[in-house]
Amino acid sequence: MPGPRRRVAGLRRDELAMLAGISSEYLQRLEQGRDRHPSAEVLDSIARVLRMDAEATAHLHQLARPASRPKRAAQEQVSAAVAELIDEFRVPAVVVNRYRDVLAANPIARALSPGYEVGQNIPRWLFVDPTSKQLFPDWDDAAAVTVRLLREGSADDPGDPQLLALISELSSASERFKHLWEQADVGAPEGIGHFRHPGVGDLYLTHTQLHLARAGTRAPGQDIFTWHAPPNSASAHALDQLRASLPNNSVPDR
Repeated sequence: MPGPRRRVAGLRRDELAMLAGISSEYLQRLEQGRDRHPSAEVLDSIARVLRMDAEATAHLHQLARPASRPKRAAQEQVSAAVAELIDEFRVPAVVVNRYRDVLAANPIARALSPGYEVGQNIPRWLFVDPTSKQLFPDWDDAAAVTVRLLREGSADDPGDPQLLALISELSSASERFKHLWEQADVGAPEGIGHFRHPGVGDLYLTHTQLHLARAGTRAPGQDIFTWHAPPNSASAHALDQLRASLPNNSVPDR
């Protein structure tokens, strides 16, 4: 596993090792990948000293799983039941795989952003297509969340060639992506995203992430993302306008 980043300002390796209750030599082996089987107690100690939050600590434990764990290809198909489910949602909803490829999207999600079209890779669209900065006034915040989610999804198989190719491509195309990836943050902090839609104006939407397990297993599979606004808010009314603009008003009324 890649070694944990020393993210407390001014903390040297020997100081981190002392505070975590391990030797400096052992910490160096971890950082260099020469020891790949740290105990849960060691990982918790390192996370505590580095002031990692719960998501980052869980990510660290996931990275430290034995290297013999089976490789899992990203799922490229959405079940008919899941596709039907998100089409019933009145709010924007998409299904993505570990690379953040959009596998399914309901009509209002596709109307909200060109980045949510089926077949689109959300990180690639965000960092390569200049129109993303028109949709997201707080583009840097949206970019940071996107990279955190991509890294979170990579923990199951960080050596996946397709994932590494995507990271290499985006690192070459965008210095901002490269910087954010090297920060090694994971997970999406709770918050409200700001969209500036050309048809309905500004929307402030809260995103929700739902994990879908692989059929017959407890392994992580795909994720559903939804965006919603408080009832009777200006953003909820903007979503109503967006919904009403869809061909044949293709989102069910409820």
